[in-house]
Amino acid sequence: MAPSFNAHQNARPMLTIRPATPADDDSLWQIMEPIIRAGETYDFPRDTRREAALAAWLAPGFQCFVAEDGQRVLGTYVLHPNRQGGGSHVANCGYMTAADATGQGVARAMCAHSLDTARAQGFRAMQFNFVIASNHRAVKLWTGMGFETVGRLPGAFLHPVHGYTDALVMFQRL
Repeated sequence: MAPSFNAHQNARPMLTIRPATPADDDSLWQIMEPIIRAGETYDFPRDTRREAALAAWLAPGFQCFVAEDGQRVLGTYVLHPNRQGGGSHVANCGYMTAADATGQGVARAMCAHSLDTARAQGFRAMQFNFVIASNHRAVKLWTGMGFETVGRLPGAFLHPVHGYTDALVMFQRL
């Protein structure tokens, strides 16, 4: 298990990233629900219920982390092998940030933590399978963190505002 991580970035004087515990479930849902309901960046059905969302986010084999400032959880991410068997040396992650914490370095700190954690656990690469191309903030951040777009899935995501939108496959060797 990775140690907690302190980031001194942007407006946040102290951001701690630690493994999630069952006591974090309410905070996780507070972050996840508006993102799921908006349907703009994740492929969860927009009517996903709390229990199903948490079960997916906390699935067996997934490591869940939270980013907090003091006692408030501002973000969460999951880390797991992208595939089983011969593909298990490639990590996959998903990240969610509280709406009022976007643009404050939370996602960047979580990505840096996930890359360090994946390296420490012996993963050889990290791959994002389904980055919504219209999510410009995420694409810019992941590119800035060293990911390359290695594939484009034309019209793979039905965005509630933009209609059929491309999804990107992004990759980084560790």
